[in-house]
Amino acid sequence: MQTLNNLLLVILLLIIITPNHSLSQTKYEKDFYGGLFFLSDYIASDEFLKLKKTTTDLEQVDIIYSKAVNFFERDISEALLCLTFSCLPFNKIDFNLLFGIVKVPLPSPPKIVFQKRLENLPKNIYFNSPRTNFGDKDKLSHFFGNAFLRYNISMFNFSKFMGIFVEKTEESFFANGELDRRDIMTNHLGELFAEMLKLYPDAKPSKALLVYQIFYFREGL
Repeated sequence: MQTLNNLLLVILLLIIITPNHSLSQTKYEKDFYGGLFFLSDYIASDEFLKLKKTTTDLEQVDIIYSKAVNFFERDISEALLCLTFSCLPFNKIDFNLLFGIVKVPLPSPPKIVFQKRLENLPKNIYFNSPRTNFGDKDKLSHFFGNAFLRYNISMFNFSKFMGIFVEKTEESFFANGELDRRDIMTNHLGELFAEMLKLYPDAKPSKALLVYQIFYFREGL
């Protein structure tokens, strides 16, 4: 949770300072919020729920990614940014301040859509994902968020910098959760996916996520 909180903070700042992202709430406009509503509605839909019965969770991740890329007319950067928030399993961040914990809302669809989206998000993206109702749903935003940063910021290794920043600030700033090595591995896989996209624009996220097994047995997670 800590790594994702820091990641979302950085990306939120990028959304605020980037003029290309309209703050319009109109449904399905070709901007960040239009994409957020479109993808959230799709994941929450009966169509996606039916699809979940005949596909694996990794296949579902690929389908959601393809929906995002098509919505943004092959703009991979916009798709990755929107997916970061469309796959979030929560809609606020808790900040530790001197006078207590402050809850900061994140870009999110209406509550009823959010809850349905949460239920339908792919959860078994790794071979050892927890066999619970939640599973690894939180890993998708780690993955797409780091892919977005790596795909767009190449003058220095920003994702690695963020990893160091997270370790130094996790205990003092954000509430809830602990540093999870599996989160860090997911961050690296997001970076790998970004590099794959630079070479092969039609690459699918499942191909990068499958590399987790190699990391797992090499690092002994």
